[in-house]
Amino acid sequence: MKWLFHKITNGLGHVSQFLVSFGPFGLFTIALLDSAMVPLPGGVDAVLILLSTARPAWWPIYALSATLGSVIGCVILYHISKRAGRRALSRFSESKQRRVKELIDRYDVLSVLVASLLPPPFPFKLFVITTGVFRLNIWRFAAAIAAGRAFRFLLEGYLAAHYGEHAKDLLTRYYPFIGVGLAVLIVLVFLVRRFRRRKPPEEETADHSEEQMSEVR
Repeated sequence: MKWLFHKITNGLGHVSQFLVSFGPFGLFTIALLDSAMVPLPGGVDAVLILLSTARPAWWPIYALSATLGSVIGCVILYHISKRAGRRALSRFSESKQRRVKELIDRYDVLSVLVASLLPPPFPFKLFVITTGVFRLNIWRFAAAIAAGRAFRFLLEGYLAAHYGEHAKDLLTRYYPFIGVGLAVLIVLVFLVRRFRRRKPPEEETADHSEEQMSEVR
């Protein structure tokens, strides 16, 4: 089994190196496969940084390619999970399934947006699979993925274009704080908007009394 695993890993490594030679098209393919549960050695982030460092002027194109590939890959995984139903969740523990389901029930696709911002080892794929299993709106799901991934990849591409090889160290050191901070900010904005939409009990009572008075008149 170890020999087989080593053989598969080497094969995927060669595929990844081959795709890198195609620039933005190869990065698009790597991002699509990674999001559709076929991870390649190196990962999308590392390849994006590598390409943006080698050709700084193209970093927006690389970020866009990675974003599009990631969104399409997530949509593919969404549909696979939708067809598979709860069987798609079997590889995850019951506690993780329950926690993610609670977050999605409470925050809807906002939870997917936040998950797409956070770095590994956050279980982003579990959020994607759960949204497919429980059939959240596909368009809102795709929009949340696009927003989260675009922010992440644009930041990585920009840093790679301006700081070269040091971008990886900067991201390793600071991105967890940036991702978590942005996630907290998004949740706070959501909670404030939700609080403002709720009408205070006093106002509801006053409105109800006015309606009753108008009916009497």
